[in-house]
Amino acid sequence: MILSPETLTVALVALLIDAAIGWPDALYRRISHPVVWIGALIAWLDRRLNRGGHKIMRGALAVAVTLGVTIAPTLLLVRLLGDLPLGPVLLGVLAWPLVAARSLHDHVAAVARPLQQGDMAQARQAAAMIVGRDLSDDPAPIARAALESLAENSSDGIIAPLFWAAMAGLPGIAAYKAINTLDSMIGHMSPRHALFGRVAARLDDVVNLPASRLTGALFVLASGSRRAFRVMWRDARRHRSPNAGWPEAAMAGALDIRLSGPRSYHGIESVEPWLNPGASDPDAADLGRGLTLYRHMVLLAGLGLVLLLLA
Repeated sequence: MILSPETLTVALVALLIDAAIGWPDALYRRISHPVVWIGALIAWLDRRLNRGGHKIMRGALAVAVTLGVTIAPTLLLVRLLGDLPLGPVLLGVLAWPLVAARSLHDHVAAVARPLQQGDMAQARQAAAMIVGRDLSDDPAPIARAALESLAENSSDGIIAPLFWAAMAGLPGIAAYKAINTLDSMIGHMSPRHALFGRVAARLDDVVNLPASRLTGALFVLASGSRRAFRVMWRDARRHRSPNAGWPEAAMAGALDIRLSGPRSYHGIESVEPWLNPGASDPDAADLGRGLTLYRHMVLLAGLGLVLLLLA
């Protein structure tokens, strides 16, 4: 299925419900979350398969098993519900927890509020919940970390799931979240996962390629800024990631700040190029403006789905 009314409805319903209520804490306490379920499977496969030789092949098997276990029930649900009068709406409800628009906004807002009030300790603590880098009590690196997380996860957490839902319905969004969770858990360059997680990391790069560019374009459109487009087009490819640079550079240009750049992890400095070099470091006000831009971008994405559905 490619951009059918049914798959577009799945994407739109999932976004509308998530934007309205997120994933309620009461529901999380009762049944946890589908991504947690996927993560538990990946952790089990990591323990069972990440040993001995042929680690790349073993990692590929872990990816295949995770995708198979994730996609199979969604195909059954499409078969059972898809032809019902409200089938696409029901499938959209099932896709709802796989979009994270409300959650991302709330996590970044939890950094912005204390930062704007001058409570550096609380702002740093909130930022540590969404980034893994070392943070001081200086407002600039805290705001920069939060804005980079907001921009990158706008693609990973919202636009990419919606893109794959629009392309392939519930199986598409479920497959994407499985791949993205695999990458976050085993697709990094630690000694344990450099080989075992290689297939997961490469696959995540591929499936995020279209959505990352689309997210950057949506930030440009939401900002109405020519500078956002110029900075994105010039600097996106300088980022260490083949995908994250597009939304981050667009965000940097839209707010006229610099992002990326040097940072440290567990005391080890990582030298990264700046996006929009020459601009100033972000502050608390810029983080607030970034959240406003994010809300406009999500609204624009929802409007785009409506227009496609009506076309």
